[in-house]
Amino acid sequence: MNTVSLANELSTNTYPGRGIVIGKSKDGKYAVIAYFIMGRSVNSRNRIFEENDRGGIRTKAFDESKMEDPHLIIYNPVLKLDGKTIVTNGDQTDTIYDFMQEGHCYRHALLTREYEDDAPNYTPRISAVVKPNGDYVMSILKSNMGMPECVRYFYEYPAHAGLGHFLHTYKCDGNPIPSFEGEPTPVEIDGDIDTFTAMVWDNLNEDNKVSLFTRFIDLENGTEETRIINKNQ
Repeated sequence: MNTVSLANELSTNTYPGRGIVIGKSKDGKYAVIAYFIMGRSVNSRNRIFEENDRGGIRTKAFDESKMEDPHLIIYNPVLKLDGKTIVTNGDQTDTIYDFMQEGHCYRHALLTREYEDDAPNYTPRISAVVKPNGDYVMSILKSNMGMPECVRYFYEYPAHAGLGHFLHTYKCDGNPIPSFEGEPTPVEIDGDIDTFTAMVWDNLNEDNKVSLFTRFIDLENGTEETRIINKNQ
């Protein structure tokens, strides 16, 4: 696979759903993380990101009076444990955290989970873990070509300057929404955190984007810079 433009991948897809980008900055100094959510329904769009007390973020209803069903949309997308950063699109973040805390790996955790129970979409569960040295793993749990049975894929990547991988829940918009196909897409990583954050946010579909989290982790000393953008203000 060839490395492609992340901006182009985002701008040419009106509904990739929820997405994870993991990689390494072009200067080689930082691990780079992005996680975004999109929504088509009022319930899905009625969300914001805010920091949690475990080194990451949680989703929260922007207007509590409009919250219809917290199931599948309220969770911790990002948690930290022992220098590792866990990023997922659902409550499997906590499953991975709990298993890792007990000395197991992310694979053991995800073998206990499957795609989301939202037939007929069967939204995939996408996950990533970034190690202190910048290397990372990714996973997708999804239906078997639309059938209600789970298939699980795991990927492990050494970090390379200027390179990242993009994994998202949906191939494109549709009804039912087709799941992501293939391996995580190799994408170019460029710019500082503010340039990178603006590039991702500006290229997400204006009608469907909801919130974006980005983080640059200094690979020498572990210090972090984080940005959060919420469409709902």
